[in-house]
Amino acid sequence: MVSTWLNGLDGSTVQHSGYFCSGGAFTTVNRFTFVDDARSTLATGLSANSDSGAGMADSNVAGYVAIGVEGAGRVDTVDKFAASTDARSTLGNGLSAARYSEGAMANSGTAGYFGGGKEAANVSTVDKFAFPGDGRTTLGTGLSIARQWLSGMANSGTAGYFGGGYPPVRSTVDKFAFSDDSRSTLGTGLSAARSSAAAMANSGTAGYFCGGWTGSNVNTVDKFAFSDDSRTTLGTGLSYDGNGPGGMANSGTAGYVGGGDDGGNVTTVDKFAFSDDSRTTLSTGLSFAPYSPAAFANCEAL
Repeated sequence: MVSTWLNGLDGSTVQHSGYFCSGGAFTTVNRFTFVDDARSTLATGLSANSDSGAGMADSNVAGYVAIGVEGAGRVDTVDKFAASTDARSTLGNGLSAARYSEGAMANSGTAGYFGGGKEAANVSTVDKFAFPGDGRTTLGTGLSIARQWLSGMANSGTAGYFGGGYPPVRSTVDKFAFSDDSRSTLGTGLSAARSSAAAMANSGTAGYFCGGWTGSNVNTVDKFAFSDDSRTTLGTGLSYDGNGPGGMANSGTAGYVGGGDDGGNVTTVDKFAFSDDSRTTLSTGLSFAPYSPAAFANCEAL
């Protein structure tokens, strides 16, 4: 049986949960407790209205959200949520520049990365935040292509992946080795060029890019085996054609994809069991209907 609680690094207890954070100019943060998928809403949400942001986590320590804000109102703000209390603070040093629609992933226990996005133009920048002090550096080698509306996931301890993007829609998947932050680009990218997908990972086993936009909304879920980076496409995709969902995972158990546009923004949350990739849809979805929510998780396996 998976336990519900784990001692944090400071001796506190952490409830294993995943978070969907705003999207569509809200401050709302929904928390899903992994033991029963129950949803609650944090009393303190994001520090400002957010859309087109990105999230990553130092699992069981803190989650981080670059709040984005699409268009000329873009910001460099990064909010931090303590895993033990869900208390929010805002980093004194945010992103290296104001931007939105970036991707994010993390090497839990070591560092988190925000990659790409749009400033005045699309960028290839990858900002790295060292855990637990949150010092920021910018990688000398960024993405292989400047792009926005990309997504990120990670095989914690080994490598992180940034996939897709726009414009034009991209099938590119860049891989960053955590040992030295060197970048390679997979010979096999996504099964179709697309932007605005969700991404999540079963660390040590496989990562998933879910839904997105190819010129029309899609429900496709591509799976990359971490042993050799080979790609397959699940026979069962999302339950809806999701453009701009968010994704997070309880590594070792299940991944969750929620929100986005399906002819209108939705509250749907799909759950994929990592044992067999079977999909269910939570009876209780999000409390709000977001486009491009940021998401992160505190899970037992990391």
